[in-house]
Amino acid sequence: MTTRRAGGRHGYPWRAVGAAVVVLLAMVGSGMIGASLKNAEPVRPPQPLARAGATPPTPSPVDDADLDGDADLDGDERAPAGLARSAPTTISIPRIGVNAEIMTLGTNPDGTVQVPPLDQAMLAGWYQPGPSPGEVGNAVIVGHVDSAAIGPAVFFSLGALQAGDTITVNRADGRPVNFQVDSVASHPKDAFPTEQVYGPSDRPGLRVVTCGGQFNEATGEYPDNVIVFASPQK
Repeated sequence: MTTRRAGGRHGYPWRAVGAAVVVLLAMVGSGMIGASLKNAEPVRPPQPLARAGATPPTPSPVDDADLDGDADLDGDERAPAGLARSAPTTISIPRIGVNAEIMTLGTNPDGTVQVPPLDQAMLAGWYQPGPSPGEVGNAVIVGHVDSAAIGPAVFFSLGALQAGDTITVNRADGRPVNFQVDSVASHPKDAFPTEQVYGPSDRPGLRVVTCGGQFNEATGEYPDNVIVFASPQK
């Protein structure tokens, strides 16, 4: 895929395809999400067991009571309708000790996706042009893995998550959404699974993204992206 830089080393190119917006992540340099740690013996973030190319499992059906789902009279389940749109305010991931505020992100003048400023590396960011958490479609939340200024950042330990772990996103309308991790995988930045992250879906989903892989001391870059795929918890 074609990528372009924006905002120095932090950029997500995007392009429109027909009526749908497809976001292409070019998490290059030491961050989109990530900035090099300058310590003599830096602590490196944990990496997921699954490597590139892992296909996230199909989410299991969601209970009607959770996200206003529906069912046919003959018992066949339909895709859940999801919640009305509402901006996320905080994200909580108990296994890795995350309890962070969420800022709203859009696109830069050159069309690349914004990321949280490095001086706010403990904040997560929601890609506002996409669905909100709980809406039908894949909501995307991104965050830094580390920062030269503060060290480990909001999603430093994202790669330690496992299937079955829980993620709670609180929303401005007061309706929290509990997600369950389906899979966690590491993908090279030049082979980012755009459709799996930003592509259309007939049910609510959540994607949480940061940098990963073996930090390259010479280039000051993380070569991969750690991606968490999650669906609403039953």
